[in-house]
Amino acid sequence: MPDTALQIDPRDNVLVALVPLAAGTTVHIGQSFCPVTENIPAKHKLALADLNPGDLVIMYGMVVGEATQPIARGGLLSTRNVRHRTGGYTAQRHPVTFALPDASSWSGRTFMGYHRADGQVGTRNYWLVLPLVFCENRNVDRMREALEEELGYGSSHNSYRPLVRQLVSKQAVSDKGISHESTSRAERIFPNIDGIRFLTHQGGCGGTRQDAQALCGLLAGYIHHPNVAGATVLSLGCQNAQSSMLMDELRARDPQLTKPVLFFDQQRSGRETVLMTGALEQTFAGLVEANRIARAPAPLSALTIGLKCGGSDGFSGISANPTLGYISDLLGELGGKSILSEFPELHGVEQELIDRCASDELAQRFFDLMQAYSARAKAVHSGFEMNPSPGNIEDGLITDAIKSAGAARKGGIAPVRDVLDFPQYATKPGLTLLCTPGNDVECVTAQAGAGANLVLFTTGLGTPTGNPVAPVVKISTSSQLATRMGDIIDFDAGGIVTGESTIPQCADQLLDLCIEVASGNRFTKAEEFDQNDFIPWKRGVSL
Repeated sequence: MPDTALQIDPRDNVLVALVPLAAGTTVHIGQSFCPVTENIPAKHKLALADLNPGDLVIMYGMVVGEATQPIARGGLLSTRNVRHRTGGYTAQRHPVTFALPDASSWSGRTFMGYHRADGQVGTRNYWLVLPLVFCENRNVDRMREALEEELGYGSSHNSYRPLVRQLVSKQAVSDKGISHESTSRAERIFPNIDGIRFLTHQGGCGGTRQDAQALCGLLAGYIHHPNVAGATVLSLGCQNAQSSMLMDELRARDPQLTKPVLFFDQQRSGRETVLMTGALEQTFAGLVEANRIARAPAPLSALTIGLKCGGSDGFSGISANPTLGYISDLLGELGGKSILSEFPELHGVEQELIDRCASDELAQRFFDLMQAYSARAKAVHSGFEMNPSPGNIEDGLITDAIKSAGAARKGGIAPVRDVLDFPQYATKPGLTLLCTPGNDVECVTAQAGAGANLVLFTTGLGTPTGNPVAPVVKISTSSQLATRMGDIIDFDAGGIVTGESTIPQCADQLLDLCIEVASGNRFTKAEEFDQNDFIPWKRGVSL
C-alpha cells in the first residue's frame, strides 16, 4: 500500500500529507504511527507531536516556522496557527561533505550543439535584435514584422517585408544554402538558424545609472550566450545605456569579441528609413553567415543548466526539486555548470548553503548579498517572509521558510563553487549561486543572461514561462498536474510522490530528455507556444 504521509527528515516534527487524510484515520511512519485529528488536504502538513505557542516547527531538519496557537498531534498546520520563522545564520562556514551520485554512466554521453569560437556550445542557434532603450521598441517590432514572415519564423505584414523578400531572392542566386521557395516553420529559409529573437524592454534611460549598467550587463550576457550567433542593436543615441557601455560589458565576458554585433543609431541615421534599411540589410547578411554553422557532438560538460521553480506546491520539495538537485550534482561531476537563484527563496537555508561554499570568500559573498537584499526589501516595508503567493499557501507552503527549504533542494548537495550578483556570467564548473528575485520571468531572464543554455523549471501549480534564447523544460511535481495541464508540461516527476519512481530514476529520465532538447531533437512546450518571456530585473528607482 502506498504511503499516505511522509516525514522528510528524521528530525522533523511534522508530516507531509501525500493524499487527503480524513479525521479519525491513522498514518504510519516506519514503525510508528500518528492519528489524524482533523481533515488534512494533500500537500499540507500535520503535527507529529503536540505543539504549543512558541514551539518551533521543524521540516527538512531545519526551522521553518513557529506555532502561534496550540496544535494537537495529528492536527493541520496553517497560516492561522503557524508563522514564519527561521534559524539564524552567520558568514562563518562549517564545511560539510556529502556522498555525490556516481556520474560515470554519463561520462561518454554527448549532445549535438553549436560550437562557438569562444569555446561555448549552444543548444540553439539564434540571432538577436534588441534595443538599448525603450524608445527603440517600435523599430524592433517593425523589424520583427518584416523579418519573421519572409524568413519563415512567423506571420505578419508591414512595408519593409518587400525589402527582405528582395534580399532573400538575391542571396538565393549566390548561395545554395538557403531557399526562397518556402517560408513555412518546418522549411525555413535558414535551416540552421532556430529563430530571430526580438528583445524589447522598458529600460535604458530615466532610471539610475546603475540600472543602465545592469541592463547593459544583462544584454551583453544575452549576446555572449552560447545559443546566440550574433546581434543587431538599435540605439536612439542620447540614452543612459550607451553602446560603449554595452561593449565594455561584452568585453568583460568575451575579451576577443568573437561574435558580430551590429549597432544602429537613430539620431545619427536621421530618417527612420535609413536606420531600418541599414539594419535589415546588415542583419540579413549576418543571418547568412550564422546559417553556415551546423550542430556537432559536444560533451555534457558544455551544458549550463538554470535551476528554477515557480507556481510551487507542497510536493515541490519532495519530487521535482530534488530531481533537479540530483541532476545538478551529476552535471557538476561531469564538469558542467548549474545555476541556483531566487535569493528570497533561499531564506532559512542560508547556513546550509554557507557551509557548502568551497571557500570562506564565497561564504562571505553569499552572506553579504543575502543581507543586502533583505535590507532592500525591508526598506520598502516588505520582507522575505512575504514571499509565498496565495497559490503557494493554498497548496501547503504556508511560510517562506517551508517554501525555501523545498526550493533549495534544486541545488543538490554538491559544494557551491561560485557566488554571483546580477547580471554576472557563470564561468566555473559546478554549482553557482546567482542573486536574482524569485519572480519567475525576472529569474529565468537573469539565468539565461548568466549563460544557462537550458533551464529546468519545476512547477506544482502550472506556469507557461519561457525564454527567448534558452529552452525551458517544465517539470510537474505531480502526475495530476501533468495530466491537467499537459500542454505546458514537458516531464512528470509525480511518480516520486506515488512511490512508482525514485529520485535517481526520475533524474536519469529527465537528463535523457535534456540531451534530446539540447540536441534540437525535441522542442519544449514553451518553445512550441513561442513563449519568449523577457523581463530585466530593475533594482533602482525612476528619475
